[in-house]
Amino acid sequence: MRENPDYAMDPADLKRLVRENPWATLVSHTSGGLAASHYPVLVDETRDELSLLTHLGRPDEDVLELGDRELLVLVQGPHGYISPSWYHTSPAVPTWNFVVAHLSGVPEILSGQENLRVLDALVDHFEDAVPEPRRLLTDPANVAYAQRIVAGTVGIRLTPTRIVTKAKLSQDKPPAVVERVIDALGSPGPYGNPALAAEMRRVHGGTG
Repeated sequence: MRENPDYAMDPADLKRLVRENPWATLVSHTSGGLAASHYPVLVDETRDELSLLTHLGRPDEDVLELGDRELLVLVQGPHGYISPSWYHTSPAVPTWNFVVAHLSGVPEILSGQENLRVLDALVDHFEDAVPEPRRLLTDPANVAYAQRIVAGTVGIRLTPTRIVTKAKLSQDKPPAVVERVIDALGSPGPYGNPALAAEMRRVHGGTG
């Protein structure tokens, strides 16, 4: 993805993107060609710089040849089709608005105990929204089970050495057009997309 300073994301906003869109694509250029896997990722909240934590089921660490190869993590936020009929201007062509980040670096392989902590944090992150959350390491039966299954996973931490972000959200359009696009995305219809409308409001300072 080519860099465009006009669409680049603020580092703090990048962490928010990961927190709100934790399902990521992991891509590695291995000796056998390109390989990809898909896993949830967390922001390592103990670090000031952006670091991602996740775990992989074995043998994906071998499939991706982790350890000495660069890993590309793709995090995708809201995206959707933008109809030229919403612009009320002519000429106009359709486009696709989106938010995405490409994070590259050589991942650190975590120890078994660190991996268990990552698994616990992943469970807590998603169970927090459940009325009666099931924690990984508070119930004795779950603790024993977690200690058995942790050997079948590999934990990693990725502190990216290259970050390319793009939040393409109609920044090149006049305010009146932006307002109409946000209204259309927030309305019922085949391309209604409230999450994308919210991203546009955030970027445009509450427009719409």
